[in-house]
Amino acid sequence: MSIFSAVFRWRRYVARRRRPGFLLISGMSLCLVAAVNLLPVQAQVEEYRQQRQQVEQQKQQIQKARERVKAQAKDAEKNLTGIRKTIKATTATIAANEAKLKQAGEKLSQLEANLGKAESVYQKQQTSTVARLQVMQRQRGSSGWAVLLQSQSMNDFLDRRQRLKQVFEADRKVLVQLKTETDKIVKQRNAVEQQKQRITILTQQKLAQRAEQQQKESYQRQTIEKLKTDKLALEAAMSILSQDSVNLTALIRQRAKVERRQQIGPGNVVVIGSGQVSFPVTAPLSSEFGYRMHPILGYAKFHAGLDFAADYGEVIRSAAPGYVIFAGWYGGYGNTVIVDHGNGVTTLYAHADGLYVEEGQQVQRGEPIALVGSTGLSTGPHLHFELRSNGEPVDPLPYM
Repeated sequence: MSIFSAVFRWRRYVARRRRPGFLLISGMSLCLVAAVNLLPVQAQVEEYRQQRQQVEQQKQQIQKARERVKAQAKDAEKNLTGIRKTIKATTATIAANEAKLKQAGEKLSQLEANLGKAESVYQKQQTSTVARLQVMQRQRGSSGWAVLLQSQSMNDFLDRRQRLKQVFEADRKVLVQLKTETDKIVKQRNAVEQQKQRITILTQQKLAQRAEQQQKESYQRQTIEKLKTDKLALEAAMSILSQDSVNLTALIRQRAKVERRQQIGPGNVVVIGSGQVSFPVTAPLSSEFGYRMHPILGYAKFHAGLDFAADYGEVIRSAAPGYVIFAGWYGGYGNTVIVDHGNGVTTLYAHADGLYVEEGQQVQRGEPIALVGSTGLSTGPHLHFELRSNGEPVDPLPYM
């Protein structure tokens, strides 16, 4: 189930709890209040248990989604950073290849020009040599007599024939040299052409890699945007929890007025003062009263009580004698017990696992009322403890 489905179901559940038929206080539909006032204790407890089963699943889904969103956001940012580095390196490689291609193209153009010149010279020299050879070929039959007749002497004849051979040999050497130079240029041109083709292929591969990396970058950006949306959904859920806290304040005020003070007994009324409230668990403090960095949303938020770093299953005890006015599931607080100590003083014990008490039950100081758990919006096992005066949270430490 997606985070949005979980939040939607949670909103729908809260809306259902706020339908007409519940008690309206100061124009607000306060969840859980009507059941407290209109139903017998047993039916009320059973209703709370059913609500707990339904809501606990939804809240656990939101909690798991929060952890998943946090991990995914971290991974997505890490992946995006890596992808951007890869794109930068790939772009640098493409730029280097393009520079090599430009150099190869310039070299290839120069080689083409050199080859054209060499081939032109070779062609001219070849034409000239062939013409001389053709003349010599035509004269071959009578060349001896013609040269002899034109010669002044035998030595002159031999000298003339030797010079003709030298001309022919010189032409042949020039042609061989030109052919060698031409072949060399052709090989260089072919090598540069092959190099250019290799660089072109590598560049195309790098361009394809960059396109794929850019797609991954786009996907990671979309993922991060989605995670931001998910975070907004979690903040919406937290907004509902804040409303739960407001409703809780009104609930305590209403119940403090409705419950008869004599049920507590005059000897059990708590007067707020130093040492009047006992520690509910034997565990170190992990978070104090006041503004703190919220462990889920990651920004400063008011903390209405104390957190004790107790482990699963540790016994939670009543901080003072009183009367249980609420025992059940309460939104982000999870399994919660609220004890009225009289004079508008109440204590709240949240995120519990199992509950030992029921509404309407009288408890003594130090009496077990629940077990430590991690229900509701909780990052791990602990006890969230609140002290309230006339429904308003106060710092418990000065009174413990």
